[in-house]
Amino acid sequence: MALDRRGGWIVHARYYLSAAAYPLQLAVSSPAQAWRWTQDSLTARETLQTQNAALRQRDRELSLKLMRLDALERENAELRGLRGALPALADHWMAAEVVLDAELKGARQHLLINRGALNGVFKGQAVMDNFGLLGQTTRVSPWSSEVILITDPEHAVPVEIDRTGVHTIAVGTGDPDSLSLPYLPANADVKAGDLLLTSGLGGVFPQGYPVARIAEIRHDATQPTQIRATPLAHLEALHEVTLVWFQDSHPAAPTHQKDGVTTTGNASLQRQPAPALDLLPVPAFKRLTPAPPVPTNPAHRDDQ
Repeated sequence: MALDRRGGWIVHARYYLSAAAYPLQLAVSSPAQAWRWTQDSLTARETLQTQNAALRQRDRELSLKLMRLDALERENAELRGLRGALPALADHWMAAEVVLDAELKGARQHLLINRGALNGVFKGQAVMDNFGLLGQTTRVSPWSSEVILITDPEHAVPVEIDRTGVHTIAVGTGDPDSLSLPYLPANADVKAGDLLLTSGLGGVFPQGYPVARIAEIRHDATQPTQIRATPLAHLEALHEVTLVWFQDSHPAAPTHQKDGVTTTGNASLQRQPAPALDLLPVPAFKRLTPAPPVPTNPAHRDDQ
């Protein structure tokens, strides 16, 4: 304990032990991967043709949407007063295969992927699939990394409601189909079907990526309002994930702050704290001397 306190040698030991255990983890997952490969090899030709046609149709739809998004991005850049169009938020990305997902059934929601430090992966890196946010890397070894999913009870994602812009935090419940929003007040404007997006706060996830959709709102007079959301990512059918690197100079990049100062992203485009109101000096009121009492009898006043 003293050596670890001074030199942190346990972190290095865990790094090398993870590298040594990686072949064993591959051996454990080999039967499942072999069976999956056999099923994929025996897929019927008609099924492949149907999937290919659907993918071509989806590619055309996404191409049309992408062209419109590029136009909207240029318009948004002009409205913000920028000289040119904003650069792409995602600098580059890398696909990774899921090696081990044995911990998805319990309270811990973790994955093991076949990309590690030798591939440039770092701790706290955002992980996604084709539908939404999955989680972030927690432990990185030379050839593999451990990913904690957004549904893990120890994970929380800063989000905002797309319809209203209200900021809150989505917390994992241990259920791969459920997220909890325990910090929304009872009178918050939230409806079933509202989309939750990453808010860009917290320094891990950028702004504007889909996370979940509100599924249920329970109002109880004796308990706080319970709001449940369903993740958009397909957490129970994961074979591949995507590791993403983001541009720190982009306004929507994850916001890191140190001593209250934004260190990444465009500080001028981040939400600024409200300025303190200057207290106006209170004028000193002149003390009024009470007037002498007026006699109620006019005749008596004339006599005086």
